[in-house]
Amino acid sequence: MSLSIPFDNSYGRLPERFYTRQDPVPVAEPGLIAVNQKLAQELGLDFQALTSEPGVAALAGNARFDGADPLAQVYAGHQFGGWSPRLGDGRAILLGELIDNKGLRRDIQLKGSGRTPYSRGGDGRAWVGPVIREYIVSEAMHALGIPTTRALAAVTTGETVMRERPLPGAVLTRVASSHIRVGTFQYFASQRDTEALRALTDYVIARHYPDAGNALELLENVIALQARLIARWMGVGFIHGVMNTDNSHVAGETIDYGPCAFMDDFHPDKVFSSIDQFGRYAYGRQPEIAVWNMAQLATSLLPLIDEDIDKAVKLATDAVHRFPDIYREAWLKEFRAKIGLATEEDGDAALIEGLLGRMATLRVDFTNTFRGLSEGTARQQFSDPAAYDGWAEEWQARLAREPGDPIALMRATNPAVIPRNHRVEEAIQAATSEDYAPFFKLNAVLSKPFELSEADYAKPPQPEEVVHQTFCGT
Repeated sequence: MSLSIPFDNSYGRLPERFYTRQDPVPVAEPGLIAVNQKLAQELGLDFQALTSEPGVAALAGNARFDGADPLAQVYAGHQFGGWSPRLGDGRAILLGELIDNKGLRRDIQLKGSGRTPYSRGGDGRAWVGPVIREYIVSEAMHALGIPTTRALAAVTTGETVMRERPLPGAVLTRVASSHIRVGTFQYFASQRDTEALRALTDYVIARHYPDAGNALELLENVIALQARLIARWMGVGFIHGVMNTDNSHVAGETIDYGPCAFMDDFHPDKVFSSIDQFGRYAYGRQPEIAVWNMAQLATSLLPLIDEDIDKAVKLATDAVHRFPDIYREAWLKEFRAKIGLATEEDGDAALIEGLLGRMATLRVDFTNTFRGLSEGTARQQFSDPAAYDGWAEEWQARLAREPGDPIALMRATNPAVIPRNHRVEEAIQAATSEDYAPFFKLNAVLSKPFELSEADYAKPPQPEEVVHQTFCGT
């Protein structure tokens, strides 16, 4: 068994003002929760080595993998609309990068690995709840085919983390195409460091958008991927909960699963995050927030778009203004498939919105209603079946004009199971007592979201099981 990883750490070759080199802070007593065997294989890593005692020590930050070059990245960001000029990895360390079995460059990061210069008074640690949540939800998103960071491993620390009460500590090993955010660009733009901004732009183009020839084309590419990502979120009822610019990934991945949640009963104003008191990041507002985030990226890139600032502003503004059309096209594609439509007709948007409006009025279950369209059970979700019947008559007429197999399309698009909040909470509560059976069972079920292997996991929560708020964990 070898703890050597074939790292090729390109981010560490950027100027030193991009990061602080630092090892993770060791923990008291590393203990294994899980290593993601399939992901380890994708990365070309030795699963047995990772689960060994030395491997667990390295995943906790107590030992260094051969070839690692640990660093904490600096960035800035708008948090709930308020400007924070210097954020950065306050509880995370990038161990390095490797090239996976498909030739893709991937970051390996420890999250919850101790204080860094960017911790802003925090302890730099994570307790087991957020680690379990991110592991479950990020892997579920991957199984759903939604671009996301991944969870390679979770370990305990043998230490207590103080939040509202003492809680067991843990560290997540996260894998991403990179950890570069809109806030990374904002940091150097706010510093008026055009040299660093240009270096970052060139780096992101080379790493993520090799066909982009300049900063404007980079912006256009990021906007397109963000628009399509948000449409995918909307299609599964996912609410990120903290869409700050420092949590907006420039390569279109879902990143930073804090107070995230999947809806049970549908309403566009649905909010779960305990810190989102005014609904800024509600389900239905996610597209407009993404536009706002892209406007911040555009502002950061202005010095590189054109020397004539008026021309740069116009070009950047035009690019941002294309977001709604890209998003609308992606959203329609997503929801057409959810109701079994592979072709396009002018009335499709009204048909989709008609169903969503009825669902919102009666607060029906989002996942089970769409899944029920292919199984003949959608009507049962409605407390007033007549509301469904009025829509279904028009829908059936539209389906009659489809040349393909609408049932197969719907079953391949609408998951049977999602990470329902009460199931995630069940896994978290058990994990605080070192019982990981619910965690493993839930991960197994969610790894095949379009199959109903366990009927209980498709059921909405009972009234006493409803989770009304989710928490960031910091």
